[in-house]
Amino acid sequence: MDHTRLTSLRVAAPGAANLADAYFERIRDDLNIREFANGYALTESHAIGTRVYPWDDFETASTSSGRPGPGIELRIADANGMTQPAGKAGEIQFRGYNVMRGYFDDPDATAAAIDAQGWLHTGDIGYLDEFGRLHVNDRLKDMFIVGGFNTYPAEIEGLLSRHPAVAEVAVIGVPDERMGEVGKAFVVLRNDREVPGEDIIAFARTTMANYKVPREVVILDEMPRNASGKITKSRLREIRGDAKGAA
Repeated sequence: MDHTRLTSLRVAAPGAANLADAYFERIRDDLNIREFANGYALTESHAIGTRVYPWDDFETASTSSGRPGPGIELRIADANGMTQPAGKAGEIQFRGYNVMRGYFDDPDATAAAIDAQGWLHTGDIGYLDEFGRLHVNDRLKDMFIVGGFNTYPAEIEGLLSRHPAVAEVAVIGVPDERMGEVGKAFVVLRNDREVPGEDIIAFARTTMANYKVPREVVILDEMPRNASGKITKSRLREIRGDAKGAA
């Protein structure tokens, strides 16, 4: 990358998916960008939800999705609809002017998304810290359970992204006879690196609890993506473990 062509950049606005803090560090260090405009929202909330503000520090920008804007209520709820305290994970829910009125000609889908109290159920898991900042863990449907422990792919992806050879990583849960489910990682390496999957698993054992460590790593040339650029994990589930570089 020719950095001399990017010296006028002042603000980075990550979007479409949760970004690991290691990537924020790369943007800051490689591009000399100090201001981030990231946040969290859905189409159903008119792309308005939480955001990081210009006066927020780097820790807030790189480790959270900021705070809700004026007139927007945000809560974390358990499966019974009970609001959770700071630090406890649950479903992220919005209420306020930003929430849609409903899906066109689909009252059943609308009722499933917005409850009787007006809370929009996002289907995402996260928690609020003591400062009211939102931390997004993962999609509820992407979470898997390893030996009774809730396991969030985004957390594992964030830790694996710190491996110096890893350019991109995606993690899914796959069936396992003993543990119920275990993690399986798909990795795209940086252009100049050749690292076997075993090395990435060994790195994982030094950075996370054992139940979070992927039991298999598949090296890919590129990630499957949809039209908006998001990695399509449903297509990753179709890739067998005998792909190039499987560990």
